[in-house]
Amino acid sequence: MGVAYAWIVRGSFTPGVSSVEYTRFKPTESDMKLTVDKGFFQTKEDVLDDIRASGFWPTTYISDTSPELPLHWHDGDIIGYVMEGETYLLDENSERIPLEAGDRLNIPAGAVHAEGEVTDKVVYIVTMRKCIPMMEGLMMLDPAAYPDPTHLQLDPALLAQLMPSSS
Repeated sequence: MGVAYAWIVRGSFTPGVSSVEYTRFKPTESDMKLTVDKGFFQTKEDVLDDIRASGFWPTTYISDTSPELPLHWHDGDIIGYVMEGETYLLDENSERIPLEAGDRLNIPAGAVHAEGEVTDKVVYIVTMRKCIPMMEGLMMLDPAAYPDPTHLQLDPALLAQLMPSSS
């Protein structure tokens, strides 16, 4: 599996005046590793306080009885709070990490993982950095199709508009 690269884009566009800066960086392994904070919260108010501090967008997700999911990754950061029930996560090495009510899971963009078998309902509050439809944010991306930075190119017409030549 390849390593994803991230792009930081800063700039502005006003007709006739443009400024754009692209910086490519390679996230470290620790940047893309999922973590579970055992017993992180006691009450829903604790969760809501943490969500406010994170600035992420929340929704509720109920996972009914289901088999173990395949390993996958997401293209955005996700923080989940187990409100009810128990299951486990698989990390990138397929090692089990138990989950139960009170746990917070941090899944950075690019972290390979999978939800384990659910034998009884598990209720999560799932939060995402981007305000997008939940199922779009939770789309399971195949580890074999990990992003290749050589395919990240700007449209030449857009690039010319953003950075007009000074000739």
